[in-house]
Amino acid sequence: MSMANVKLDDQAVSFEQQIPLAPIEELGEEESYLRVITKRFFKHKLAVLGLIVFTLILLMAILAPLLAPRSPYAITDQFSAAPSSKYMLGTDQVGRDLFSRLIYGSRVSLSVGIGAVAIYVAIGTILGAIAGYFGKWVDMIIMRITDVFMSFPYLMVILVLVSIMGPSLFNIIVVLGLLGWPGIARIVRGSVLSIKQMDYIKAGVALGYSAPRLVFQHILPNCLGPILVNATFGIAAAIITEASLSFLGMGVQPPTASWGNMLKDAQSLSVLASQPWLWVPPGIMILLSVLSINFMGDGLRDAMDPKSLR
Repeated sequence: MSMANVKLDDQAVSFEQQIPLAPIEELGEEESYLRVITKRFFKHKLAVLGLIVFTLILLMAILAPLLAPRSPYAITDQFSAAPSSKYMLGTDQVGRDLFSRLIYGSRVSLSVGIGAVAIYVAIGTILGAIAGYFGKWVDMIIMRITDVFMSFPYLMVILVLVSIMGPSLFNIIVVLGLLGWPGIARIVRGSVLSIKQMDYIKAGVALGYSAPRLVFQHILPNCLGPILVNATFGIAAAIITEASLSFLGMGVQPPTASWGNMLKDAQSLSVLASQPWLWVPPGIMILLSVLSINFMGDGLRDAMDPKSLR
């Protein structure tokens, strides 16, 4: 009788040892999965083109002091000068070098895009994970708050908050970050609701693992695909929003160089018709940056699609 109990106990122990908390993958299999995603991404020609263009814009922002021929704040004696050998893209109405301001403007756009997305991805991921994992009244409260945020007119709320807080680079990043999380919270919540029904999560609950450990170590890593794709599109949207705010006079204020406030200087019909060097270069840079990020997002979405990996 005692021998039977010993055998049963041994079987129970061995059974518990065989329950994995996460799917067991060998190093080679994990590397092959990452390699497949990388190969699929680089087969997407537009995604590769977007990656190249975005990398060049990022390097331009980082190396702005080395690439800009002059200070973006320096005023010369040439007002609204056409492009020449001395001023590659001409000068604005104040006499500042547009090429230098264009280079430094990339810093503002990328700072707003990356900074705002980092804030709202953190907020949306945490709230979505909590709502999806705990469910019940916690899910109901968080989702109703999400519905309230999504019911407000986005641009109008941003304009009101920026006007109250004051137009500045930091305030724009904070406002965009605090208002952009509802979409990604819904995405993360849906992914968590699906993943928490899997056997290895149920096994972790049976073994007594804490909720934070299950959520942050074993559920959220499997949600990285939708989060990354949403973040790339969010950076493009934040760049457009910052340019719109600066064009309306509620964004980054002069003399700070921004693509949006460079467009603001070309509002009159006479400038649009006779001085295209004031608005064409910043418009092209906004177009290139947004398109490159969107192409990268499309490539990531296709590369991480589970159906296409089979």
